Amino acid sequence: MRKCFLLLLVSALIMLLLSSPMPARAQKSAPVDPDDLEVHVDGWNRPIPRMDQVPKSSAPAPKHDISGTWEPAEGWRNGVQAQGAYNYPMDGKHPLPFTPEGEKAWKEHKYGDGYGSYPLNEVNDPFKMCDPIGFPRVSLHDLRAIQIVPTPKKTLVIYENDQVWRSIWTDGRPFPSITEPRWYGYSVGKWLDDYTFVVDTVGMDERTWIDNAGRPHTKDLKVQEEFHRVNHDLMQITLTITDPKYYTKPWNALDKYPMRLQSDTFDIREMVCSESEAEIYNKEIAEEAAAEQNQKKNTKENSK
Repeated sequence: MRKCFLLLLVSALIMLLLSSPMPARAQKSAPVDPDDLEVHVDGWNRPIPRMDQVPKSSAPAPKHDISGTWEPAEGWRNGVQAQGAYNYPMDGKHPLPFTPEGEKAWKEHKYGDGYGSYPLNEVNDPFKMCDPIGFPRVSLHDLRAIQIVPTPKKTLVIYENDQVWRSIWTDGRPFPSITEPRWYGYSVGKWLDDYTFVVDTVGMDERTWIDNAGRPHTKDLKVQEEFHRVNHDLMQITLTITDPKYYTKPWNALDKYPMRLQSDTFDIREMVCSESEAEIYNKEIAEEAAAEQNQKKNTKENSK
């Protein structure tokens, strides 16, 4: 369990170091030496080939089939979205269409890493103390491997992040007339065409954040996902947020985000949040970091 929490911690710290106040597009376009990239491994500690190590394939996609295990196609770093939703990062260049009420709610959320993050002692992220990460944040915060398993009545999506699953009903049922709030909502799906699976989700618990930058939502949040299989090896995910009370128009948190099919022998690693280890982290790391920040602040003020 401790290794699992440390994986979460190391990911957050790495992204904190990488998230300096410079445009995200500049960070994405900067040349990276392939030999400097960290080697990602599966649950059996076997290295996962990078995109530049995998032969390109143009084999056609099977119809009505997105089953299998998928990983972010552009490398593991792009799955860790510390600055917020991949297409709307907190870089000052991607403002969201907030309503006044939505912006007010967002300013009450104090996130702990990413661009413009708050001091650790002020962070009020519900995931900090191991509340469920919830949906859609499970896809917008630290998207790693997912496994998609279709059954005759529903499709299951299993996430490496927080080791959770979602049930997407495909038997034609409508949403329930009364929805008790859920961390991961109520999902129904259907095939739009031979290669595009569309999922609508409602009923998310208002305590969850949309992404790592604390974007808020109301009980009326609706999320639509499109899983479009481009060919045998590549799938694209588009995720659209609709919440009229907090946002003046729908916005695409992910837009054709690429996922690469893994082999049948791929084993998804365990990556969960442990309350006991979160407590240790808050005591041994967060509190010490907050004290150091306060000391620096006091020193700066006294020197004036």
